[in-house]
Amino acid sequence: MDKLDKIFRAYDVRGLYPDEINEEIAYKIGRATARFLKAKEIVVGRDNRLSSDDLFKSLCEGIQDEGIDIIDIGLVISPMLYWATVRYGYRGGIMITASHNPSEYNGFKIVKKGSISVGERSGLGRIKELIKKERFKDKKRGNASKREILREYIKDVLKSINLKNIKPLKVFADYSDGTANQVIPELFKNLPVSLTTSPLEETDLGINFDRDGDRILFIDEKKQNINPDLITALLIHHFFRNAGKILYTVITSRTVKEEIEKNDNIPICSRVGYTFIKEKMEKEKIIFGAESSGHYYFRNNYVLESPLIVLLKILEIISRTKMSLSDLVSQFQRYYQERIAIPVKNTGQTTSIINRLENKYKTAKIYKIDGINIEFSDWWFNLRSSNTEPLMRLTIEADTKELLEEKKKELTKLISAQG
Repeated sequence: MDKLDKIFRAYDVRGLYPDEINEEIAYKIGRATARFLKAKEIVVGRDNRLSSDDLFKSLCEGIQDEGIDIIDIGLVISPMLYWATVRYGYRGGIMITASHNPSEYNGFKIVKKGSISVGERSGLGRIKELIKKERFKDKKRGNASKREILREYIKDVLKSINLKNIKPLKVFADYSDGTANQVIPELFKNLPVSLTTSPLEETDLGINFDRDGDRILFIDEKKQNINPDLITALLIHHFFRNAGKILYTVITSRTVKEEIEKNDNIPICSRVGYTFIKEKMEKEKIIFGAESSGHYYFRNNYVLESPLIVLLKILEIISRTKMSLSDLVSQFQRYYQERIAIPVKNTGQTTSIINRLENKYKTAKIYKIDGINIEFSDWWFNLRSSNTEPLMRLTIEADTKELLEEKKKELTKLISAQG
């Protein structure tokens, strides 16, 4: 496997800086992406990793040498780059980030018109081949300009709620050293909410973002982490009564599907991942979608990841009900779940394991939307290949802690068995 094959993943380009991702690669990605997108201009944003500025300069050099203009929106969270692509009608965008990966990593998320993600099957493979061929020719150099989008982005986000519904609250924020540290304080200037970055202070709730700010996790007033599936169920319960189709993924807790149906909505199951979710939501006119990793999508926000809208809605629920966050989510805590990462050598090994499990549990309900789901009345599991790492990901959920432990031992023994 050469370096390009290693850094080009299912959804994005990602690797260690500078061994795998560096200025030379960034320049070539800029040229190849500009050629692939065939856009007059490409909007470019970046997170605040130490390597992001240098990669930005080289990426833009490549885009401009291909004769394409660049629109620099500066340090942003990924949802802002996606939003700008749609909001201003750009035909392409590139976010320089390695998402939740440690600071020694960096990479590129690429979108085309409508902020449709460019994945392995929808363009990344073609971009990689263009780089390998290196048949770049001199062209009239493109221009560069800057655009400030934060205030307009915040203004658009605030349309999702009635500000009068938000009561004075105190929020702890952990930005994971990422670019959300510029966005959340700007958002809270419009709210009667005080903000702290000290985990020692008493607060009504806490929020945690990853490095590029597309994922939001919640912490209750007791400093306990909340399963994102419970936040999804809470949102459905308060905002989506008889609303239409709602999307969940193959690894989502049963409580979410139950809440979708209880509120007279139509549940739609999807593969895990932004590319698959956005495509399915657009095609089937789905009103709301969520992933168990803390990613949320609203149809009325261009089917983009919308962490700030989710935050505002949770603040509104707490304000209206006058209940603590721990009490609000406790009503949805019906099951026990665990996720396990299992290293694998190759796809052949994954196929063999899935076949073994399918044969073992052939009397159960089985479906293969993403890997394999096997369901019984009191427990279920999903086993699927990771889209970003050489791993299989096992999710198990059961009605009791005891059953969860029993089935976890049973499955790990089956998966590790030879032959």
